[in-house]
Amino acid sequence: MALKRFFLTLVALVAATGLFAQARIDNYPLPQQPDTLRILAVGNSFSDDGTEYLPGLLEAAGIHNVIVARLYIGGCTLERHCKEYAEGTANYIYYKSTKNEWVTVSRNATILDGLKDEPWDIITIQQASDDSGLYETYEQGIPKLVSIIRKEAPNPRAAIVWHMTWAYATNSDHRAFPRYGRNQLQMYEAIKDCVDRASKQFNIPVIIPSGEAVQIARGTRLNNHDQVSATSKVYELTRDGYHLTRQHGRYIAACTWFETLIKPVLGKSVLGNGYRLLDTEYSITAKDARLCQKCAVKAVKEYRP
Repeated sequence: MALKRFFLTLVALVAATGLFAQARIDNYPLPQQPDTLRILAVGNSFSDDGTEYLPGLLEAAGIHNVIVARLYIGGCTLERHCKEYAEGTANYIYYKSTKNEWVTVSRNATILDGLKDEPWDIITIQQASDDSGLYETYEQGIPKLVSIIRKEAPNPRAAIVWHMTWAYATNSDHRAFPRYGRNQLQMYEAIKDCVDRASKQFNIPVIIPSGEAVQIARGTRLNNHDQVSATSKVYELTRDGYHLTRQHGRYIAACTWFETLIKPVLGKSVLGNGYRLLDTEYSITAKDARLCQKCAVKAVKEYRP
């Protein structure tokens, strides 16, 4: 009986190891000093928030050899991306920046329209904010989506990078907030735990920690929670309780994308970047821009592989 138990235990361990090995994805490092750096974000409104000001930061840094694009469906989950692929539906908005300025390529794109458009060096993925702190939604969605990317993307060695989203404002009325006890810190910790586990389990070492940067900034004067009513829509760096403000919130996130992807590839940090949204109604002071940049840099240091 003892021998039988030992055998069954051994079989179980081998099976578990095999499942774990299958769950891990083939991944590759970020490129180094390419002639052109190509980045595609497969996501939703949170990747929209995260990348909106990235072309402006690139222009201010004198960088003109980066192509950035984003495939966007509002609230899109990992699972829905896979469903969109399986059904071949054209529900994405596809934005692209080739000259440090966003252009709408299509408002009726398929996932393949984006994946096949360029030999992407970096492809970022993320979970919808609703499910960002629920690990069971990562376990099936990540390997399925990555298998689609590996099958369809022209560059078979594109680096798969994870975009960490942020917790909602404490006054958020988002329908998913009750999943986290309507508690910002609880949601933030749940997201951190999921990202850490997914990074290890699925072999995704590079994390764009927008959620960490936003949480750090909430502990600085950039947070407005003590200056406005707790019923205000514009609260704790969000414009509606969950999407980032078009001033400091989006700027912090873009700085985080820059520091995570541009610095290690092209050698320029976001610290000292002169872009301050002066061409928009959301212009920020040099002092505030510097603080946003510092929040991003601190977050990236914590998540550097």
